[in-house]
Amino acid sequence: MFADALGTAERYAALLAGPARERGLMGPREVPRLWDRHILNCAVLTELVPSDATVCDVGSGAGLPGLVVAIRRPDLRVTLVEPLLRRTLFLQEAVESLALSNVEVVRGRAEALHGTRTFDVVTSRAVAAMKLLLEWSLPLVNEGGVVLAMKGESARTELDEASDTIARLGGLQPEVLTIEEEGLSFPTTVVRVEAGPSARIRWGTAPRTAKNTSRRRPQKRR
Repeated sequence: MFADALGTAERYAALLAGPARERGLMGPREVPRLWDRHILNCAVLTELVPSDATVCDVGSGAGLPGLVVAIRRPDLRVTLVEPLLRRTLFLQEAVESLALSNVEVVRGRAEALHGTRTFDVVTSRAVAAMKLLLEWSLPLVNEGGVVLAMKGESARTELDEASDTIARLGGLQPEVLTIEEEGLSFPTTVVRVEAGPSARIRWGTAPRTAKNTSRRRPQKRR
């Protein structure tokens, strides 16, 4: 799946199993299933990303999916956005260790970039409920670009509940996609929302905090 980048992916897996686990960014129970549940699960997301795109990964945590996307697709320019210092330190160390010249790390909240940065694609994984996630993500997307949010079984329900938010923020063509590929023991579920011409009309209005039970996944604790 990673072709010439397999060695880099293996070194990243070692970082997740070692330093990330030791710093509490990856749960011990996740280490035996790093490849199947995390790395490969994130790698297939790149099939939805166009060539030479700019990508913003919101709430990167230990780099899932942002670092995996950058490793598999060196043609992409990836910005990892993460507010917590201990996580950004790990991300910076990982970028340097893996010699990823197509990655930058930004410490801060996604909404802090509203009005100053835009991207072709905004990704995320287990960061927040769709309604709040879209408040953070859609203002960062260029017109015609997309939000790609990795979700679980609640994807369809969350998308339905976010319909008013999508309309208010100028989102278009919301859909739930299922990616199945050889080597995956379970499919990857992605919510895709396109940014329309009015997607950035509410810069600076996104809520800064919210209760979010989805953050209990080990690599995304806040």
